[in-house]
Amino acid sequence: MKGLHFALPVITLLLAAACGRDGGTTATNELKSPDGSLQLRFCLLDGGAPAYTLERNGETVVDLSRLGFDLTDGKSLKDGFHVTGVDYDSLDETWHPVWGEESEIRNHYNEMSVTLEQGSGEAKAPQNGVGATDPGYTGDPGNASGKGAVMRLRFRLYDDGLALRYEFPQDNKLRYFNIKEELTEFAMTADHTAWWISGDYDTQEYNYTCSRLSEIRAHSKSMRLGNASATGFSDTGVQTALQLKTDDGLYINIHEAAVVNYPTANLDLDDRSMTFRIHLTPDAEGVKGRMQAPCVTPWRTVMVVDDARKVLASRLILNLNEPCALDDVSWIHPVKYMGVWWEMITGKTQWSYTWDVPSVQLGVTDYRALKPHGQHGANNENVRRYIDFAAANGFDALLIEGWNEGWEDWFGCQKDYVFDFVTPYPDFDLPALNEYAHKKGIRLVMHHETSSSTMNYERHMEAAYQLMNRYGYDAVKSGYVGNIIPYGEHHYSQPLINHYLYAIKEAAKHHIMVNAHEAVRPTGLCRTWPNLIGNESAMGTEYRAGINPGHSCILPFTRLQGGPMDYTPGIFETDMSVTAPGQHGKMRHTICNQLGLYVTFYSPLQMAADLPENYARFPDAFQFIKDVAVDWEKSLYLEAEPGKLIVTARKPRLETLNSGRLNGKSGAYEYVFKDGKAHDVWYVGGVCGEEAQEVTVRLDFLDPALRYEAVLYADAPDADYETAPQAYTVTPITLISSDTLKIRMARSGGFALSLRSL
Repeated sequence: MKGLHFALPVITLLLAAACGRDGGTTATNELKSPDGSLQLRFCLLDGGAPAYTLERNGETVVDLSRLGFDLTDGKSLKDGFHVTGVDYDSLDETWHPVWGEESEIRNHYNEMSVTLEQGSGEAKAPQNGVGATDPGYTGDPGNASGKGAVMRLRFRLYDDGLALRYEFPQDNKLRYFNIKEELTEFAMTADHTAWWISGDYDTQEYNYTCSRLSEIRAHSKSMRLGNASATGFSDTGVQTALQLKTDDGLYINIHEAAVVNYPTANLDLDDRSMTFRIHLTPDAEGVKGRMQAPCVTPWRTVMVVDDARKVLASRLILNLNEPCALDDVSWIHPVKYMGVWWEMITGKTQWSYTWDVPSVQLGVTDYRALKPHGQHGANNENVRRYIDFAAANGFDALLIEGWNEGWEDWFGCQKDYVFDFVTPYPDFDLPALNEYAHKKGIRLVMHHETSSSTMNYERHMEAAYQLMNRYGYDAVKSGYVGNIIPYGEHHYSQPLINHYLYAIKEAAKHHIMVNAHEAVRPTGLCRTWPNLIGNESAMGTEYRAGINPGHSCILPFTRLQGGPMDYTPGIFETDMSVTAPGQHGKMRHTICNQLGLYVTFYSPLQMAADLPENYARFPDAFQFIKDVAVDWEKSLYLEAEPGKLIVTARKPRLETLNSGRLNGKSGAYEYVFKDGKAHDVWYVGGVCGEEAQEVTVRLDFLDPALRYEAVLYADAPDADYETAPQAYTVTPITLISSDTLKIRMARSGGFALSLRSL
């Protein structure tokens, strides 16, 4: 390693010269962030190869990194270019998300677009007006201008990071072309610390590893878990969002934004030069992007900040997505829900209805002629019990899994026609249960497990959404467990990216909100399609004892950068044998850790995932879950370090406070409760990792003119995720803005604090 550290500065100097900083061979185009702290330099290397560097306050963050593509026809878009135009622009706007961590977001950047042309001359003539005389022809039969291949590079610099993408205009030799590989590089300047999961075409459901970049190869294979579908590609491959930290204390986050009609990107590390290169997910034929001009790629992003709290506060990914595509968003709303789900995950009950049928053929199998096994969780009596509990405790909705025919042989069979998404089991009275729920003020959340047969889901989607409209369902949890059908496709390939967005768009036509599990990780598309109110796309609570302590202190730096996660928090009983006799394993967190997640993890679709009977055992802790809001006016990140701890304070939006009503004052941050008084309300939450933490929480964000009644939910002195996970204290207290609180979080523990002005 010493040799590597000595070599890197020499390489840096050589590459700096190549990009024109010290008399290089080509002119350099420069762009600065609005505050001047970040500087991008773009140049063409010898041979016309596009490249860039990124600095922060004069220090190199991304060394000279190449850009371009290899195409499947043997041609490339990586050299032979000359610059035909450079344009500059800027934007400073404020937009208002339908839901989010704050009610308004500033989008402020400087922009540079560089138009490149590769060669020139007349395009080859098409044969019979359709094809071309050359079987490898990728030209444009309508290209009368005689231009060569035209590629535009668009760079945006925010105060907290860089975004770049490729654009292919209509006036172009290129019209249809297939990508063999994208060649975008991110050359790191040293052997940084990284929080990473293994590169994969099908899943992000891994625990994170913290290591040096040079150690990724040694750890990679051991980090892989058994998953219903997993496809690794390299011992040095990792996924985005990738969180890095330099020895000098800079936080670098590499990710992507606005992935539309394009495959998901992994990063493959050359651990000799410490350079990452984009590695795209191939389709079933190995193609990594089928393009038709005019078109654009997703944004490649590099966030650079000097404080971990700024990573959590960044809205870089959201800002790079298009504005809301919906004219009417009045039907989209935050949801706090429960579910007939955890009992199935733990093995207490089953999704299936019978053991009597070895295989199911929908439309042929007659379930009413079969004997039920008596362990089906989604039965009328049990669902009514959940509805009663959810209604009595102020929840909005109830998810029910396993309600529809087909669960007996859904997993691992990889059959096309798995479910029809409209036919309930004999013991699930869909009309009656909907009526019962609506009378109690509860909406049911539909469940569509596709078993990764996307063809089957698309053929049934319209009828399934119509059924939801008929019975008043306004949210669906979709699932993609298993290997993808069409056979040979991957969860993150271009055709699947298009499928997930198709489902969201079709759902919007029916005023249905979508919570997609096992789908692609979000890349900020919830700004454009705010009916995408949740995703899984990471290791969540369903992995039970498989989740490492500290996992929840990493996800906000990585997975949640692109959008909210349905992490399904709120598990109070960590011993699986108590929840489901005969099962084994213990989860590694305290009750107060679970309470802290309701503030540190943002999701407009937030679940109380445990069983009603487990919540009934801890009513004072459950009170916080009942009280806490799920959508926010303002968010403050008080302390943060990846894998170590996160402390967050949030003020609810006016329209989402659980127990209040609007006071009629436009823009006011108060609530009128049943007592007729206006109140200022805040929630604070904290979580920590494997090591216990003591934090000092300053309350200077509160209104200095007010006094607050507060309730502190904290790990008890003897609390520990292994020995005393259910030990906690509940302390009422009166506070003012000049107060500070010293709070101890146990190992894999946390705390929660609710505040309401007097």
